[in-house]
Amino acid sequence: MPMSLADHVVYLAYDPGISPKEGGLPGLAVLKNVVNSINLFGIIAVVGALAVSLAVWAWGHHTGGHQAEANGKKGATVAAGAALGLGAANGVVAFFSALGSQVH
Repeated sequence: MPMSLADHVVYLAYDPGISPKEGGLPGLAVLKNVVNSINLFGIIAVVGALAVSLAVWAWGHHTGGHQAEANGKKGATVAAGAALGLGAANGVVAFFSALGSQVH
C-alpha cells in the first residue's frame, strides 16, 4: 500500500536517514588542514595579544595610568578567554554533536 504524502513527510521529519560520514566529498583532508592552520594562527595571535596586554597592564600600573592599566586587564582577560575558546573548540563541537545525535 503506497504511503500518502502527509505520511511520507511525517516519516521524513522523524528520520531523514542522514548522518555524518567521512569520505563522501573530496578534499576533506585539505579542509581539515586549513581549519587546523586557522586555529594555530588564532592561538599565535592570542599569545601576541596577551603579551601586549600584559605589557600595557604593567606599564599602566607603574606609571599610574589607571586607564592603561584597566585596558591591559581587559585585554589580558579577553586574550585568556580567546585561548580557552580556541583550545576547547574541537571538544565543544564534539560534545554538542554527540549530544545532538541523541535527540530523537
